[in-house]
Amino acid sequence: MQKINLLVGGPKTEWPTELVNGKIKGPFIGVDRGTLKLLELGITPLAAVGDFDSVNHAEMKLIEAQISSIHRSNPIKDETDTEIAIKYVMKHFPESEIDIYGFSGGRLDQLMTNLLMLQKPIFNSVVEKVTLLDQQNCVRFFKPGKHQIDKINGMKYLDFVNFENCHLTLFDEMYTLKDHLVLIPTSFSSNEFMHNHATFEFDKGILTVIQSKD
Repeated sequence: MQKINLLVGGPKTEWPTELVNGKIKGPFIGVDRGTLKLLELGITPLAAVGDFDSVNHAEMKLIEAQISSIHRSNPIKDETDTEIAIKYVMKHFPESEIDIYGFSGGRLDQLMTNLLMLQKPIFNSVVEKVTLLDQQNCVRFFKPGKHQIDKINGMKYLDFVNFENCHLTLFDEMYTLKDHLVLIPTSFSSNEFMHNHATFEFDKGILTVIQSKD
């Protein structure tokens, strides 16, 4: 399955080392100012998406000179640039997995938006194919059912986050749960892998699962 990488405009200090060093294989799509950062890395994205309100006139001219496929939206809109970029991938690369970089750092409201956007029903068909990645975290999303994830090298901690009522079972983590009824949005943080994988099951909503390190 093909993988499409999105680079959002978050600060470079939050990027994984592999991205800073230009070692993440494409293809890429630039999201707003993330487009300019890709060009600075020597990466020409397949497309550039966003309202580009974070770039100045000269920077926009640079983007226009190097990228043939630019999809510019009105800054006054109900969707974020990242959401529009995900929809672009859903339309043009419907079978692709989506890795999103630059989603964290800076404004807390934008971070919350990026973490919550995949709860929207419109993304239901793609939610399990999206991963958010930064220097310390890997964030994935799951539909109801039983799942097993592999431990990422260097990632010590596990977090399970629900946003609606569900029954949650954690089978083989350091801290287990058995058919636990979760009534309010809860972050079951600072759990850990006991093996090279972790197994969990839940019955409702979208569960956010975070692997992280100090």
